[in-house]
Amino acid sequence: MREAVLQDTVFQEREDSIITKGKQKKQLKCDTDSVAGCVSQRACVYCGARVVLNPVTDAIHLVHGPIGCASYTWDIRGSLSSGSDLYRNSFSTDLKEQDVIFGGEKKLARAIDELVEKHPAKVVFVYATCIVGVIGDDLEAVCKAAADKHQIEVIPVQSSGFAGNKSAGYRAACDALLRLIQRDNAKVAQKKNTLNYLGDFNLAGEVWIIKNYLKEIGVNVNVAFTGDSKYQALKNATHASVNIIQCAGSMIYMAERMKELYKIPYFNISFLGLQDTTASLRKIAVFFGDEDMMSQVEKLVQRETVRVEPELEWYRQRLQGKKAAIYVGGGFKAISLVKQFREIGIDVVMIGTQTGRKEEYETINDLVDDGTIILDDANPTELEKFMVDKGAHLLVGGVKERPLAYKLGVAFIDHNHDRKHPLSGFVGAVNLAKEVYTTLCSPVWKYV
Repeated sequence: MREAVLQDTVFQEREDSIITKGKQKKQLKCDTDSVAGCVSQRACVYCGARVVLNPVTDAIHLVHGPIGCASYTWDIRGSLSSGSDLYRNSFSTDLKEQDVIFGGEKKLARAIDELVEKHPAKVVFVYATCIVGVIGDDLEAVCKAAADKHQIEVIPVQSSGFAGNKSAGYRAACDALLRLIQRDNAKVAQKKNTLNYLGDFNLAGEVWIIKNYLKEIGVNVNVAFTGDSKYQALKNATHASVNIIQCAGSMIYMAERMKELYKIPYFNISFLGLQDTTASLRKIAVFFGDEDMMSQVEKLVQRETVRVEPELEWYRQRLQGKKAAIYVGGGFKAISLVKQFREIGIDVVMIGTQTGRKEEYETINDLVDDGTIILDDANPTELEKFMVDKGAHLLVGGVKERPLAYKLGVAFIDHNHDRKHPLSGFVGAVNLAKEVYTTLCSPVWKYV
């Protein structure tokens, strides 16, 4: 099989963003703007903001922009709610040509009035889009006037697409959440054995799974940012004694700001796969320094491992020797996936992210085998080239990567927003193995 070489890539400016483990000693270039002319797989600022804020279930989410922006992110998440389903609506001001010429502030004010009249929400998030950034509508002024008029919180989300990439959208969303918290900034006593769970958006009910684990070992989840979260719970976020972060890409900024403002410490965890789920539960128990909690963790881990290990062994025997390519949004997910695939006998031959950070790529480099391709902010041409060169049997990605995999005759699994089955915790480890086996060993590939 022909070996992957950087000289074959279309854009030479991308060379510093692609390395082969064991062949190059250079540092991978990441967290930079996409190369002009490349079809980046990254999403825009607005999309990044919606990823973080959309799971706030009892909020009105109003997109100030053309209808296409609202339709693009309508119900893209498998995020579930235990109460209100108001978040499932994607409201839009539907800006058109005349609004671009004359401005959309009056239209935005009318839209807020109409929505507040129909839906008794306590908070409205108003998202800026590219058009708003260009025509210069004053979201701050319109939102402030609406908040004073209706006596609720109307928070602008400065997510104009031309301002950066998806990572900038994460920060814009976190800034909006911080405004929500800061408006109720009275000093409160932090509750014992209580934490905030950052960076889980309750896809297929994953927050509920982790809450049950934590409840069993004696830990209470104060609020999740933002899976199945509600207005009042977010207002009380300062009650927790620690923040744990599942998705560092979307929430590290939030954790750092809460540490600075409210002296709440934080640390990273991951509940993807047996290895990381076990390590994370132990890490939480060690933080609280509770001997009984540590004992409960070991009981839980022992029970769940005994329950799922026979199933994983069955899949492991049938998946030995298969090769996987990974291209996901954040570095935390990529790291956990390498470990998960090892657990079921699959070798990772290519791995990349849209928004990975330097320290995450260093961890990835330590985890993968020599010869593995590591790349940041890839384009479809690169993904295709390295998947073919490395002989990948499976691609793990999001909705934008699915067509590429199928055109190449390669199996695909979605580890992004559209899925309806949980991949976190011990049950998630089995679900992932089952999905990999089902798609990878399907008879359909005999006819490709």
